[in-house]
Amino acid sequence: MAVRALGASRRAQVGALRGASTRAQVYQLIRRAIVSLELLPGQALSENELAAQYAVSRTPVREALIRLADEGLVEVVPQFGTFVSRISVQDVIEVRFIRETLELASLPHAVERIGPEGERKLRRILAEQEDAEQQGDLQQWFTTDEDLHRTLLEIGGHPKIWPIVSSAKAHLDRVRMLPMPDPGHLQELRAQHSAIVDHVVAKDLPAAEQVLRHHLQLALDALKPLEERFPDYFSEE
Repeated sequence: MAVRALGASRRAQVGALRGASTRAQVYQLIRRAIVSLELLPGQALSENELAAQYAVSRTPVREALIRLADEGLVEVVPQFGTFVSRISVQDVIEVRFIRETLELASLPHAVERIGPEGERKLRRILAEQEDAEQQGDLQQWFTTDEDLHRTLLEIGGHPKIWPIVSSAKAHLDRVRMLPMPDPGHLQELRAQHSAIVDHVVAKDLPAAEQVLRHHLQLALDALKPLEERFPDYFSEE
């Protein structure tokens, strides 16, 4: 599989995200670049360069960076500059626990409520994920991953959970992104997704819970090896 690097294109311009103000679009674009590792942990950020990249003034860029600093994704160091925050291990551990707790709590409801329309949605996402994998489009693959987990929560009758979890898991998402280009990694994850969907459709809750728990544990299992492999990407806590 020829891998298309995460965030390889830095030409995304304001206007691509319809229905949002310039300020909101710049924030979303920079946040997406951080989460996708287009902007690497520890990388210096220049308001001028970002403004030129997105073809906007410095004001929305400055406001976006302030907002991202509040979220812990950007660090402002007096006398030195502004940098992409390194990955917080403690944040990863805590958010993964929250995510696992909420998704597993919703799973019995998804098993109970799943119907033909829900199954069609999940199967379509799996097909899109396989297509993204074959094309080596890691960003699209990640999008389908998000879509599948969000859809399971929606089928379970808990549509408001995903936005809450999603807004808090940027550090976790960067950990999930790091091993994506590794051979066989996406195939393993997609096989787990497929198994979860099969068990939910079959209304086999114990089997679905077992696979989902193992699936969500992978990021935690990979944390220490990734710290050793990419030491400059993680904060010393």
